[in-house]
Amino acid sequence: MSLINLTITQAHEGLKKKEFSALELCQAYLDKIKEKNKEIFAFLTVTDDLALSQAKKIDDLIAGGGEIPLLAGIPGAIKDVILVKDLKCTAGSKILENYIAPYSATVIEKLKTQGAIFLGKTNLDEFAMGSSTENSAFGPTKNPHDLSRVPGGSSGGSAAAVAANLCNFALGSDTGGSIRQPASFCGVVGLKPTYGAVSRYGLIAFASSLDQIGPIAKTVEDAKIVFDIIKGKDELDSTSVESNVEPQTLNVKSLRIGIPKECFIKGIDSEVEKLIKAAIKKYENAGAKILEVSLPHNAYALPAYYIISPAEASANLARYDGIKYGYSAKGKDLMEVYSKSKGEGFGAEVRRRIMLGTYVLSSGYYDAYYLKAQKVRTLIKNDFEKVFEKVDVLMTPVSPTPAFKIGEKIDDPLTMYLSDIFTVSINLAGLPALSLPVGFAGKLPVGLQIIGRPFEENKIFAIAELFEKL
Repeated sequence: MSLINLTITQAHEGLKKKEFSALELCQAYLDKIKEKNKEIFAFLTVTDDLALSQAKKIDDLIAGGGEIPLLAGIPGAIKDVILVKDLKCTAGSKILENYIAPYSATVIEKLKTQGAIFLGKTNLDEFAMGSSTENSAFGPTKNPHDLSRVPGGSSGGSAAAVAANLCNFALGSDTGGSIRQPASFCGVVGLKPTYGAVSRYGLIAFASSLDQIGPIAKTVEDAKIVFDIIKGKDELDSTSVESNVEPQTLNVKSLRIGIPKECFIKGIDSEVEKLIKAAIKKYENAGAKILEVSLPHNAYALPAYYIISPAEASANLARYDGIKYGYSAKGKDLMEVYSKSKGEGFGAEVRRRIMLGTYVLSSGYYDAYYLKAQKVRTLIKNDFEKVFEKVDVLMTPVSPTPAFKIGEKIDDPLTMYLSDIFTVSINLAGLPALSLPVGFAGKLPVGLQIIGRPFEENKIFAIAELFEKL
């Protein structure tokens, strides 16, 4: 039995029955990281000592006859934009290369309470800005299915780590598709929860009205287990809410699935289209009703997103000034320290977005750009509300293509931004959505996106699990 192939439930049962110890399970993953991380580069930091000491505590608890929670002794990985006390948190940036987190994020505290094991921090696009994990200041992560291709971004390290069996589950963050798109490219399950369902306290901010932490896992059940632990209201995050989501028993005969006609567009890869349509057909054959619907303002989601998110980023990243913390360049006066620290500390994509955000918020342009983008955001949200009066969930591709080659789009930001054409509207509307692996285009995985009403994650999980059974 290969320990690194086990799901959370299988590993939990094995630990309870003492078929193997938490130390053995942890060591199996650490050995795999040692063997594979050099070529994939999913981890920026591997925390061997912490992981083994956490595993020993779980073994002591089991030896003493204690009951263990479902995640106890299960090794996970954390995107390096989520704070874990006393560990480095770089956000994939030179500006925070030596930053040690002074406290842990709420999601980390919740996982600790359950006895989860932290194997390390995973690579990402700098400050979570990107769709390929090529924007990391420390080098790109590679797709485990084809090392010449990207794993997606910005949570590429987390998705690649789960896909390559370097961890059992991982946490990512999703601002415009950053959990779902890498999950699709790497052939794993990734959930972007409803905005406010999971606390953002301890997440290094990119765009505060769009960011959301979520799970990346091998199966739908595993993603649900992790989500159920990290969700809920947190007094340290005023945007978080308590969602009393009822468990779902799914009657597929009464299920209404909406297919937005705007999502099968010119330019979508023919293999991706074929796989997504075949997956939807499986639901239809099982008795679900398929309805074509329209999201008329979807075409404006990408431009609206690339005004709102850089605007929020320019405000959030103003704190990295070379004075309070992080990289500091020498200068003859304060102004020079500021400009040199930011110029040398931030990468090209982050600088691009800060400048774009500062521009759209500046006097004379605020109304023309930022305010207009927020009005478009409301129209997009309204489109979803109208459609959800007729259907239970929506289904679309996650990305118009499978994983692309490393270097293929890095010099053309607009082509790169188009990778997120099916995902950004979900963040603008604050909805939950899941990426579900539905097959391979050649040897490259393809993900189906299942979008639900706010706080209906359980319905999405039930529908996704049905596909795994089909």
